[in-house]
Order: sequence, then structure tokens, then C-alpha cells
Amino acid sequence: MKIDSPPGIEPKVARSAVEWWLDLQSGETTDTQRRAFEQWRTQHVDHDRAWRHIQSVSQRLQTLNEASGASAARAALTRPRSTSRRAGVKALVLLFFTGGTAWVARDQTAWRSWSADLRTGTGEQRNVTLTDGTHLTLNTASAVDIRFSDTERRIVLLSGEVMIVTGHNEGPALRPFVAQTAQGRAIPLGTRFSLREESSTTRIDVFEGMVKAEPALAPDAFKVVRAGEQMRFTSTQAMPIEPFSANAAAWTQGMLVASNMRLADFLSELSRYRDGYLRCDPSIADFRLSGTYPLADTDRVLNALVSSLPVRLEYVTRYWVTVKPAHS
Repeated sequence: MKIDSPPGIEPKVARSAVEWWLDLQSGETTDTQRRAFEQWRTQHVDHDRAWRHIQSVSQRLQTLNEASGASAARAALTRPRSTSRRAGVKALVLLFFTGGTAWVARDQTAWRSWSADLRTGTGEQRNVTLTDGTHLTLNTASAVDIRFSDTERRIVLLSGEVMIVTGHNEGPALRPFVAQTAQGRAIPLGTRFSLREESSTTRIDVFEGMVKAEPALAPDAFKVVRAGEQMRFTSTQAMPIEPFSANAAAWTQGMLVASNMRLADFLSELSRYRDGYLRCDPSIADFRLSGTYPLADTDRVLNALVSSLPVRLEYVTRYWVTVKPAHS
């Protein structure tokens, strides 16, 4: 069966729609959860489009067993937050949204990430040493392809964030090291640096040595970023170089460090490390906090906020959490 996919649906929206589909199919949905679902659906036109598309496809399938990975998806209905749940979500996103070509063409990165050479799930990190001695640390929800040849050592960041400590080229042939993203490439000169995909930009932080950053469509607009500096670039321009935060590499130690950080920004960063939807009530978005928080236990971090700030946690499901004023 050919499944036509709606154009312009972001992968994150597709995953959210599938999460809601699984919750509503469980038969244990409360009135509060249904209201939260309707709120999500009306937040953006793409939410409604994604949901209507899922309904259309599910009506055309006689059983879930027609899809590869459907047994994992069915198991996910009763085992939330498990490996089976994640496998089920992934299988259903593939089923509902990549049966045709439109969605894949819209964001090929998401498709490629699932079959990348190296990848991590939400909340996971991974350390890998390559054949030339280069050391990679993948952050949460990240994916990297390795493309080493006789003439070049190239890694491709498909999604997320990676810390790179470059190794040394062995052998008589010169094999330069290149780190590529959707926006361009970074050419290090014996260094330690990180790359992070941020929507339509790449952020580069250099901890040792220096890195030449080239926008894909404007390589002559390159800039050289040195140790202690940070820069973002798009496919057409390199933005101003700035000093980076002293805590820019804290994630490699499994920590999130906040220094007088806005609560909304803190929760946005924390949400990268947990499944589901984490929202900050706008009325408390400008609350400030400082501290060091373990990324391996985001529930613990949220509970710590309640102890240190006048806030409370409102759970619709374990995947839908809103941080609200304590006395609202």
C-alpha cells in the first residue's frame, strides 16, 4: 500500500502526534489528557494536519501488523517510556509519515538519523574512538555518519550535538579532517571542539586549537574560531564570534550547569534530555536559577526546581509536564 505523506510536517511534530495516538489508543485516557491533547492539536496548524493524516492512514490500514515494527508499537501501548515504547514510536512515524516521499524530502536528516553509523536516543550519550584516534562524544538524540576514505577523514553530524577531539592522520597520504553539517563544514587544526545543530544554524564551540568554519553556500565567508570562542553559521553566512560559556562542555560530564539562567531557557535545554513535552508557564519564564543538575535523571531535576523556586509541576501524563507558579 502506498501512503501519501503531508508536506511540511516537522519530524518533532510527527513524533508528538504519534505519541498522542499511542496514548489515546491505550484506552486509559483521562479527561485531563484529552483536554491536553485538544490543546496541543489547536496550538499550530501543523499539529492538526499531522493528526488528521494519522487518522487517514490508520483508517486505510486493516491492522497494525501490516507495518514493519508494529508489534513493538503495540507493546508500547502498555509499556510507556520503555525501549518498546521508543521502538513503537519510531516504527509508527515511519509507517504514518514516510510511506511517500514528501515528508522525507522535507527533512531527510530525520530519516538518515535512524540509520546513521552512530546515534543516541533521547537522554543517552555515547563515546566512540575512530580508527585514526579521533574521539567523539555524542549528546542526547544525536546522529553521526563516518566517511573515511584514502583522501579524507569526514564525519557528518545529521542531528543533535557532538564533541570532537581530533586524532592524527596515519600513513603517507594527507587526509584532512572535516566535520560536516547541513549548514556547512568545520575544518579543525589539531583541536577539541563541539558542533550542535540548532534548527537552521550550526553552533561551534572551540575548546582547544582552532577551527575554520565554512558556510555551505558561501565558503568564502569563512571564519576561524579559536579556543574559548563560539560562533553560529547558516548555509549562507557566518555570524559574529563570541566568547563561549565556561560551562559549554558540562554536558560531556552528564551535567547541565545554570548560572543565573532564565527558567524558560533552562527547561528548553532540559527538554532535550527527556521524552515528551516539557513546558514553562509564561508567567514564570523569567525566573532565574543557578546550579548543577544531573542530566541522567530529569525527573530529579524537575523536583529540585520545586524545592528551590516558587513553582509546581503539573502532569497530564509522564510525557506532558508544565512548570507553573506555585500558587496558581
